[in-house]
Amino acid sequence: MAEIILNVDVREGVGTGGARAVRRTGAVPGILYGGDKAPVAISVNEKDFRKNLYTGKLLGHLVTLKYGKETQPVIAKAVQFDPVSDRPLHFDLMRVDEDQMIKIEVPVHFINQDQCAAFRQGGSLEIVRHTVEIEVRADHIPEDLIVDLSGHKLGDTIRISDIKLPEGVQPAIHDRDFMIASIKVSSAAMSEAADLAADEEAAEASATEQADASTEESTEG
Repeated sequence: MAEIILNVDVREGVGTGGARAVRRTGAVPGILYGGDKAPVAISVNEKDFRKNLYTGKLLGHLVTLKYGKETQPVIAKAVQFDPVSDRPLHFDLMRVDEDQMIKIEVPVHFINQDQCAAFRQGGSLEIVRHTVEIEVRADHIPEDLIVDLSGHKLGDTIRISDIKLPEGVQPAIHDRDFMIASIKVSSAAMSEAADLAADEEAAEASATEQADASTEESTEG
C-alpha cells in the first residue's frame, strides 16, 4: 500500500463559493472520481496536504485515501496552485485498484550532461517532452524516466526507444518511436565557428598576398 495517507472529509458545498468556504477553514478542496462510482467532493487539512505534497511522493503516485475507518488506493492526478502565493487551491484524486493498469504522465530527467562531449563542443539540449505518458500498474509507477546523455553526440535525436524503461512500464503511444529531445549546435557555437572560419580565411588570404608579394620581389630582383 502507498506510503502517504490522506485523511479526507466529504464536503457538501460545491462550486466556487463552496471551495472558498473550505479554504477559509484551513482545508484544501478536492474531487474524488473514477471507477464505477459518482464523483465525490472532498477536502483535506491544508497543513497535512502541504506536508505530503512537498515529499514529492503525492502527485502522480499511488496514495491511500482514508475517510473514517474506510480506506482505498487513489492516484493524485492534479493539483492547482495560486499563481502568486503558490498555495494549493484544489486537487483531483482518481480511484484505482493497486494492480490496475493505468495511464499516467511521469517526468523525464536527463543525467551525465557533464560526461557528454557534445556539450563541450557547443551543443545544447533541446527538450521536446518534459513528461511522457506511460502505461503501468498503479502500484509500480516510477518516479521518473532517465535519459543518460553520456554516450550521445552532436546532432543526436533521443527517442523513447533510447530510454531504458523500468520493468512493467511501456509508453502509452505505441505506434511510433517518438522524440524526447535532441542535441543541437547552439547559435553561439555556430557564430563562434563562423568567426573562426572567417579568421582562418582572412589569415589564408593574407598569407597568399604575402607569398605573391615575395614572388614579385624575387622576379624584379
